[in-house]
Amino acid sequence: MTTYRIDDLARAAETSVRNVRAFQERGVLPPPRLQGRTGLYDDSHLARIRLIVQLQERGYTIATIADLISAWERGHDLGELMGLEKVLTDPWSDEIPGYLTLAELSELFYPGLPREKVSPDEIAETLRRAESLGFVEPAGDRYRIPSPKLLNVGAELVAAGIPLATVFDIAGRLSGDCDTIARRFVQLTVDHADLDAGPGRSERQDLPEIARLITRLRPLAQSAVHGLLARSMQTQVMATFSDQVENVARLTAPAESPRPERTATPE
Repeated sequence: MTTYRIDDLARAAETSVRNVRAFQERGVLPPPRLQGRTGLYDDSHLARIRLIVQLQERGYTIATIADLISAWERGHDLGELMGLEKVLTDPWSDEIPGYLTLAELSELFYPGLPREKVSPDEIAETLRRAESLGFVEPAGDRYRIPSPKLLNVGAELVAAGIPLATVFDIAGRLSGDCDTIARRFVQLTVDHADLDAGPGRSERQDLPEIARLITRLRPLAQSAVHGLLARSMQTQVMATFSDQVENVARLTAPAESPRPERTATPE
């Protein structure tokens, strides 16, 4: 088995000596074997560092990596743990984010209105609200659009004449409604998998089943919300507009001509 001094280990793992020491301090890398005052590492340390770096590149924090490695050392299947982590952290939408400049955003928020007609304070407040609702995210000299579809809905409502402030208000309310729906679906999963009463995640033996359940939940939740929303929209539209349509029809209908009186025919 190859042995390494710390600088040789860092070079072989394509990382820095500082990172190697940090991994040891955080408990994710075992200490070296001491030979006199020199710490010697081996291939197991190299493999561990490469695993840590790969997990970091996938977005895992050192704290999460420590939990994963701890569970692995207790005999758990690391692949199962990482599979569950992937299911938990994967985005629920395959929508590709977009990018817009401030000028392009201004055109969406204030269609047809020259930019010089909008005060800088008003634009700043609009961007603040858009950021708080998750419509936009600052990205250097542009803005990242996490969901172009969602931003387009707001832009279409504004283009239809609905005030921007009203669009932001309804977006905030809808976000709260969606949070409630999401909590109910998640609680359904928690109750079904007995996640509240059972042992901790690192001690469970049914992680693949939990991962599969969450994966199945994605399309089911989206289909349920789509179907229920479509039904509710039809009901609400009919209830709200049917009376108005009847009233308009009644007002625009031509007045009936009075019927002529019938005269008796002499015999």
